Amino acid sequence: MSHEYEKVEVPADGEQITANDDGTLNVPENPVIPIIHGDGIGQDVGPAAQKVLDAAAEATGRSVEWMRVYAGQSARDKYDENLPDDTVEAIKEFHVAIKGPLTTPVGAGFRSLNVALRQKLDLYANVRPTYHLDGVPSPVKNPGAMDMVFFRENTEDVYAGIEWEAGTDEVQQVKEFVEGEMGFDETMHDGPIGIGLKPISEFGTKRLVRESIDYALENDRDSVTLVHKGNIMKFTEGAFRDWGYEVAEEEYGEDVITEDTLWEEHDGEQPEGTLVVKDRIADNMLQQLLTRTGDYDVIATMNLNGDYMSDAAGAQIGGLGIAPGANFGETRCLAEPVHGSAPKHAGKDKANPTALILSGRLMFEYMGWDDAGKLIRDAVEESISSGKVTYDLERQIEGGEKLKASEFAENVVENIHELS
Repeated sequence: MSHEYEKVEVPADGEQITANDDGTLNVPENPVIPIIHGDGIGQDVGPAAQKVLDAAAEATGRSVEWMRVYAGQSARDKYDENLPDDTVEAIKEFHVAIKGPLTTPVGAGFRSLNVALRQKLDLYANVRPTYHLDGVPSPVKNPGAMDMVFFRENTEDVYAGIEWEAGTDEVQQVKEFVEGEMGFDETMHDGPIGIGLKPISEFGTKRLVRESIDYALENDRDSVTLVHKGNIMKFTEGAFRDWGYEVAEEEYGEDVITEDTLWEEHDGEQPEGTLVVKDRIADNMLQQLLTRTGDYDVIATMNLNGDYMSDAAGAQIGGLGIAPGANFGETRCLAEPVHGSAPKHAGKDKANPTALILSGRLMFEYMGWDDAGKLIRDAVEESISSGKVTYDLERQIEGGEKLKASEFAENVVENIHELS
């Protein structure tokens, strides 16, 4: 251990995950994993998820040594700040971590604590697997057709953009520069106006697309789709598309082909063992999530597109209450659910822990614990399909049995024992 922690205790019995020069991890059978329970319902879903992850690890001959770290309200209570160095350094040092939802208080100094963590740790890919669990109510006829993984760029686009407020000297300077120096004299209306810039870089684009292609190849997926609005924003989102194709064409040899090659050389018949990279305009893609769901596997896109699109896809499989996620960086993973902190339900032991549990599954898969990950998925699905669910699903299921968050976790643990 290289870092001295001020108010965090490192478990004595666990071993540290380490990274190799080639980007792979060395994962012991008893790794130390930092965990942030989170704000609001985090106090309920955090411990519930821990129980399930512990059971899955134990059932596959392993153990997790949890290292409690803090952000948000728990950090303010302990450190009098929102995001202490202890927390950031712990995730850096131990490579793999999991967190519940965080609320960014007004005047916190961050736009978002979640975004701050991603930026400080250079977690450049927000990864959101979207798949249906049997028994979860859905608004679509065939929710099982949805099985996509979204790779949403985490460090650029509007979340890292610059804005100037209407009526300020700064916005007037930008307006005069754009209209005068740059010659775009018909771009903006007179009167109060807000202006924003969004950066899209070759570096940020290529590492995101590379990560998505690597994931698709490792998980036997058929395609990666670059989603953009490049027909309008040609030099930002259009550049994302072009740089994405450059990665596919220049770095992967015959394992990866473009959609043009698929049709020009193979008459639309995908050769066995290949991955197809294609692109779609964002508005068309939102439609095709519904109309051609089964045609898509892995989606690589920018931050804002990925936010809209993964939420829309999540609606098709039952909503964000069960939607997992994680943030990937170089030899680094911070798992987190897609949903927020829902403070009005905090401390009532009623919130659905499924999203955090399945985020833990994604974390285990990142560590190479695929067997434990499959056990988690199957056990959660068994609970839900049998109607033993938390209040949010019980009210939609005829004959369902309403469980507390802790009771749901216990039921999933029982299923893990039976399945293993």
